[in-house]
Amino acid sequence: MELIYEGIGKKVYRDGDKLIKSFDESYSKADILNEALNQARVEQTSLNIPQILGVSVVDGKWSVIWQFIEGETLEQMMKDHPEKEDEYLDFFVDLQIKMSKEKVPLLGHLRDKMHAKISASSYPASVRYDLHVRLDGLPRHTKLCHGDFQPSNIIITKEGTPYIIDWSHATQGNGSADAARTYLLFKLHKQDELAEKYLKLFCTKTDTAIQYVQRVLPIVAASQSVKRKPEEAEFLAKWVNVCDWQ
Repeated sequence: MELIYEGIGKKVYRDGDKLIKSFDESYSKADILNEALNQARVEQTSLNIPQILGVSVVDGKWSVIWQFIEGETLEQMMKDHPEKEDEYLDFFVDLQIKMSKEKVPLLGHLRDKMHAKISASSYPASVRYDLHVRLDGLPRHTKLCHGDFQPSNIIITKEGTPYIIDWSHATQGNGSADAARTYLLFKLHKQDELAEKYLKLFCTKTDTAIQYVQRVLPIVAASQSVKRKPEEAEFLAKWVNVCDWQ
């Protein structure tokens, strides 16, 4: 097997036409099985998704086995061809909109997940209360939400077919909240100009007020804060503590 990625608590290997994601003991069996279940449910949509081939224990570690998709990430393509950034960004947003039109009724609800993360955050009770109220005020949708939709999670085959990967955070809920998370991820990666271009394009294509997506940002920032990454703490706190958007 060839090691192709190593993250905190997990390693990803290629074994021929299979991809094996191996987790260490920091991941619970329930979380690993839930990730596989999420992806299996999303496979039932019209989207191109790598197929789950199995869940097993490999060398004493719980592992999820996927179909390996040969291709290049959209993130790498954007780095290699900066002159095509607008074209790639347009493609990226169209794919996100297509995804949000899908329905996966067996997935958990984004609202419930966000409430739980707000409660688990370290912000003062008054701030958490405001975030809970803000979240409850959002329209209740059942759109497919990826939870980590960014160019690195899109693989383009040599035929030009896009595959969306990493559905561990998939839920059903408000599509603008998913867009707010994408915007926040661009900002966390220090891609400020790209973040602004993305948000403007998403809102134009979906006929959504930018202020509406901005209103969700403190909620998304609070949910991101539970990862307890010291390098993100100050940036996220600025978003969480922002006054009401007008």
